[in-house]
Amino acid sequence: MVNEEALAWVIRTRDPGFDDWEAFTIWLEGDPARALAYDALMAQDADLNAIIPADPVTMPLAANDAAPPPRRVAWRWAAGGAVAAALVATVSIGMMNRADIYSVTTRPGETRRIALDDGTMIDLNGDTRLRLDRNDMRFAALDRGEAAFTVRHDASDPFRVNVGDAVFEDAGTVFNIVHTAKATRIGVSEGKVIYNPEAEAIALPAGRALADDAQGLRVMNVAPAAVASWREGRLVYSNAAIDDISQDISRSLGIPVTATASAGAMRFTGTIRLDRNPARFFSGAAPLMGLSAVSRDGVWVLKPASSREGNAPQD
Repeated sequence: MVNEEALAWVIRTRDPGFDDWEAFTIWLEGDPARALAYDALMAQDADLNAIIPADPVTMPLAANDAAPPPRRVAWRWAAGGAVAAALVATVSIGMMNRADIYSVTTRPGETRRIALDDGTMIDLNGDTRLRLDRNDMRFAALDRGEAAFTVRHDASDPFRVNVGDAVFEDAGTVFNIVHTAKATRIGVSEGKVIYNPEAEAIALPAGRALADDAQGLRVMNVAPAAVASWREGRLVYSNAAIDDISQDISRSLGIPVTATASAGAMRFTGTIRLDRNPARFFSGAAPLMGLSAVSRDGVWVLKPASSREGNAPQD
């Protein structure tokens, strides 16, 4: 039963539109075995879409959850308990050889620090999933979100981060990676990172950044102090698109944020201080970016202000 529930939550949390983190947390905390089952399934590299059959799945709720009846989601499940059990068995068999891989996740607005035995520190921003290997401390895979790495350098055994199809290899490094469905961005504040060492082998020393998005693969300058500035409660930008900034705000504060088409195309240079009070945050941050912000059905919408003022950093 735990495996079936864990698989259902894996399917659901893989959906980029998933936002029911409170119910997920309640389910996790209800039984320690649930977290183990969930982490094991999340580490499975196989494409779940290829093994998920065709009928709708009803999400299980924790026994102590007084929420409304279970909701139905777009992912599909085979009818009948026997077929569902077979589906769990299929995934579990694939996991038998990957028990050393585990995942660490954060909810939107949550941060977490991971200390590896080799001295490497990894800070996760909100809405992030990172995979690690119990038998290889020099491996990490960022599936989504944002993570800052302070790596203990070992030239004979470099630390590598897999991000989608890309590989980032450290060379004595402090760096920050953002990975979304549309883009991957990395900024280096200390040392050097090699992008795809066995292919392009692009060297990124401190003060350099790389972006791989709709505009292609680009290398640019970045202020070292701006790299992973979210850890200090601020977001620092140089000519950044508002679309990207809205995602950063959402991830850091744990609130839904979107931008209109015209606002999303605007760009901003400056420093934004984070504030857990959304109304107070947007009352200062929106005008700073030449925008206005309104809350609609729980979603903060950024749009161009009627008049724009200078992009000076907040006090």
